[in-house]
Amino acid sequence: MRIAIGNDHRGCNLKETVLKVVIELGHEFRDFGCYTDDAIDYPDIAVQVAEGIVKGEYDRGILICGTGIGMCIAANKVRGIRAAQCYDVFTAHRARLHNNAQICCLAAEEGEGKVKVIVEDFLDTEFEGGRHQKRVDKIKEIEDKQCL
Repeated sequence: MRIAIGNDHRGCNLKETVLKVVIELGHEFRDFGCYTDDAIDYPDIAVQVAEGIVKGEYDRGILICGTGIGMCIAANKVRGIRAAQCYDVFTAHRARLHNNAQICCLAAEEGEGKVKVIVEDFLDTEFEGGRHQKRVDKIKEIEDKQCL
């Protein structure tokens, strides 16, 4: 799988853990930055990752900012994206299984061990489809009506 990874200045340290997991799982990746703790605007990174997924350049994405919320909101502004804030394994698993989320958004202050299992589960879980496909389709219908 091809994974797009991005972070703001608060997510630099945690990104190292995420990169290790992605490499251990044997996935290809692109690191969209940022690379220092100099303050940046997280929407700039979120949109690059989200657009790469919509264009088919990447299969999944992982975004990290202070709370994960800002990256999640910004990524979800890109038409066709379903980003989820994943704060534990349950939310990561269900985001993939039921919502077919393409992007996992993480809080920079989460512990390494916790993030490792969240990322592993998010990348390993496939969309269940079935009754959930109908719901994902309805979300797309809303998006199509709202995003003219």
